Amino acid sequence: MKYRGWLLPPALRDFHEGRIWLKEHSPFTKDDIKRIIECNYFHIIEGIQKEPHLKCNRCHNQDPQQFTTFDCSKCEQSCIYCRHCLHMGRVSSCTELLIWIGPRAFRIKKHPLEWAGQFTVLQQQAANEILESIKAKRSHLLAAVCGAGKTELLFPSVHYALEQGLRVCIATPRTDVVLELFPRFQKAFPRTIIHALYGGAPKQEGYAQLILATTHQLYRFEQAFDVMIVDEADAFPYTFDETLQRAVKKAKKKDAPVVFVTATPSQKLLYQYQNNSYSFIPKRYHNYPLPVPRFRSLWRYEKYFKRGKIPPKLKQWTEERLVQKEPFLIFFPKVELMKIAAPLFQALDASITTVHAEDPERKEKVLKLRNEEVRGLLTTTILERGITIKNVQVAVVGAESTIFNSSALIQIAGRVGRNAEFAEGDIVFFHHGITVEMDDARTKILTYNMKGFPQ
Repeated sequence: MKYRGWLLPPALRDFHEGRIWLKEHSPFTKDDIKRIIECNYFHIIEGIQKEPHLKCNRCHNQDPQQFTTFDCSKCEQSCIYCRHCLHMGRVSSCTELLIWIGPRAFRIKKHPLEWAGQFTVLQQQAANEILESIKAKRSHLLAAVCGAGKTELLFPSVHYALEQGLRVCIATPRTDVVLELFPRFQKAFPRTIIHALYGGAPKQEGYAQLILATTHQLYRFEQAFDVMIVDEADAFPYTFDETLQRAVKKAKKKDAPVVFVTATPSQKLLYQYQNNSYSFIPKRYHNYPLPVPRFRSLWRYEKYFKRGKIPPKLKQWTEERLVQKEPFLIFFPKVELMKIAAPLFQALDASITTVHAEDPERKEKVLKLRNEEVRGLLTTTILERGITIKNVQVAVVGAESTIFNSSALIQIAGRVGRNAEFAEGDIVFFHHGITVEMDDARTKILTYNMKGFPQ
């Protein structure tokens, strides 16, 4: 006998659980959504809350300047919409937001961890401390120098949480970090459904107990995660955009702990956690010191590029990398300057290319450098953190520029010497005058090395 009733599609439940989603943007049929509403499996709220003050119920924006009134063709009335999260689909006064309150997705408790690496003494201590904080539902700060193995340190805690049937999110302000972390977690947890969420991410199936996402994607979640990890917690724009910080709080459950992870913690994070729940690793996993930046003057470098020439010192540095067959990154302070310089470097080697935030092929270009299909990349600060290239050598053009603050310069320097086979390397700050930020970056790196390798 054929069953003629309606059954809840598991894919619908798996998708909507934990999400706050525009009704008209649901990827499921209107009929299914209607039936779910009839079953009271959705809590429906208005997109824009007007009382006691304007508030977007998706991104929690409350800035009056970020709202606009328009004549809405859908409700044929004057509507208000949120400009802050407009790029994720318009939320307006007549918009309905869906929050799942139906049956929970089935949570698997077997998540084999297939990572064969071994922790150093310092790593093991930090991993244990993070795990204890997770068990105690206590937030934690992990500060560890670039190349200390921070990602691997998270494996035991993530493994514990997954096997408790908890849902874990690793959020980061940078898409490139999500792209870097995703294959590493897939390899470590091969039987776990993991989703990577970022702008333009492909559709992913199943209920993901582990989600890697940009912090912007967290606008679309509410009370979803039992454990929240914020990687690169000091990176732009997270530290400057309070709505992203609120998104982290909104996306996690009320009592869920947050683990902040960074090589360059802000004073605010240190003040909050340094005397409470804090782990610090001053040296890299392979037990070699951090490469210390060299300062080299590059006077009037902009004029050189605009006249169609690479400044001699920079040209010499690049040619040495090409002769030595060493992959390299050259950071520029502005996209415009980088584009002017690109053909000059391509005259040295045609494979040299550029990458920046709006580049649709950024992922593929980084992969080509990793696979030695291109000799070097000219880049902006989008690659200052989160990427690991074997034996990469790094130069910063215009290190005195305000965009290169101390944290950015430390992170950029941290790209060098990460591989145990190539634990040393060259990091040069080419400048038109030494700044306090450059001095501070160099001093902190020297301090880390002194703490990691006391005499």
